[in-house]
Amino acid sequence: MITKAKHSEIDKIITITRACAAKMISEGIFQWNEHYPNKEAFINDCNRGELYVLLVAEKIIGSITVSTFKDKEYQTVTWLTPDHNNYYIHRLAIQPKYQGQGYAKKLMDFAEEIAKQNNAASVRLDTFSKNKRNQKFYEARGYTKLENIYFPKQSKHPFYCYELAFNR
Repeated sequence: MITKAKHSEIDKIITITRACAAKMISEGIFQWNEHYPNKEAFINDCNRGELYVLLVAEKIIGSITVSTFKDKEYQTVTWLTPDHNNYYIHRLAIQPKYQGQGYAKKLMDFAEEIAKQNNAASVRLDTFSKNKRNQKFYEARGYTKLENIYFPKQSKHPFYCYELAFNR
């Protein structure tokens, strides 16, 4: 079951994202660190009603942010669709012991459905250039790889922007 997150669940979400970060680091993927994702980001997501949790047997095993807010890092990207009614995916995380079981797909299906129900032009996101698994995941879902952006507090390597356009 996927529901809107509550402020009381943010610490559990952070525990999951830290476990994901540790797993990625162990695989040589330095995408998340002590600066990101952080509690402030999740509080902002929750305050906007854009943070969701995935529950299995009443236990939080994952989270996703489905936002209409365009981050400043995205301003210079040439997107496939005009800047009007676009949705942005951030901080998708599945507890490592539950990864590879289709839960990320469930969260993405959910996010894309929200966008479609709201007549969005597209869904936009970014993923780390060294995270090949994520790139394959998004490309298999029909996302188009676009330009690079940088998050210097996270990595010297770029992040790839992706977009799934609905009505072109």
